[in-house]
Amino acid sequence: MCDLSIKQTCSLVANELIEKANLKKGDILVIGCSTSEVVGSKIGTNSNPDTAKDIFDGFNEVLSKNGIFMAVQCCEHLNRAIVVSKNALINPEIVNVVPQKKAGGSLATIAYEKLENAVVVEEIKADAGIDIGGTLIGMHLKKVAVPLRLSINKIGEANILCARVRPKFIGGIRAIYNEELL
Repeated sequence: MCDLSIKQTCSLVANELIEKANLKKGDILVIGCSTSEVVGSKIGTNSNPDTAKDIFDGFNEVLSKNGIFMAVQCCEHLNRAIVVSKNALINPEIVNVVPQKKAGGSLATIAYEKLENAVVVEEIKADAGIDIGGTLIGMHLKKVAVPLRLSINKIGEANILCARVRPKFIGGIRAIYNEELL
């Protein structure tokens, strides 16, 4: 995999994540990303807009083709708010901020510029997620999050962690569960 570009790696990851998380048209994938980690630096120290563009393009091509919405988590300086297309949400409560390289992060900045009808919201409940470089996306996933292992475990120098969600089990020992929702 080391011969692949960042964009190519992101495309492969997106395709595998869609398959393993069983994502469908209209679902939302949240992405948290430290471009600093991707280029081999410590998180928050080397934000890289060019790398962010490659990551955005790699994911966006695959997600758009499959009708899946991309939601990009901002960094802690914007309280991990989310950049997303307004089209993905019903009656969103929008916050007024424009992500920047040092307040939001490079990927959120690119997403705000490139997503159709981009808005920022404080929270979202996504159907799956990818954490690129230790950005802590769990707060933006529906309950219950289930870890996913992909064949690729790094983008650039950054470790990735992925998750899908499933409905909660309720009802105790007498309950019967729909196997298709597991």
